[in-house]
Amino acid sequence: MIPSYANFGGKIHGGILLSLIDKVAYACASRHAATYCVTVSVDGVDFLKPVEVGDLVSLMASVNYVGRTSLVIGIRVIAENVRNGIQRHTNTSYVTMVAKGEDDLPAVVPPLLLESEEDGRRFLEAMTRRQLREEFRHAFNSEKGRIDVTENLDKLVEQRCVIGWDL
Repeated sequence: MIPSYANFGGKIHGGILLSLIDKVAYACASRHAATYCVTVSVDGVDFLKPVEVGDLVSLMASVNYVGRTSLVIGIRVIAENVRNGIQRHTNTSYVTMVAKGEDDLPAVVPPLLLESEEDGRRFLEAMTRRQLREEFRHAFNSEKGRIDVTENLDKLVEQRCVIGWDL
């Protein structure tokens, strides 16, 4: 990681890491699907530890799940201080990609060969994450349409905000 990648705090900017994660997810998904793939969502980008200028960064990607046209790519980011050889797990992310055919429509992807119990666990975890995300999206979309600001002013007053409109 070079100095121009640093943010104002002197650490590597999160956007640099997100860009690398997206590129690695593309490479992993395209290799499995044998076609062009596009990012449709990024799930759970966890910034666990900072990446420093001068660190050697490695990204490990695996296809954790495949649907009919989609793939979930799990990515683990490791930063290594090259002077002392200490490695740190800095980021974990899950990226959902969709395969595209020559007609730019979603393309069917090959099934995923699960070669170990670990592969099976990752596949099942991805299924669970997908199900929970859909349940949350449905519940939230249902709730947000029913939120009445006037009826909930007491909740706002208890928070760290200042109401700047006339009540």
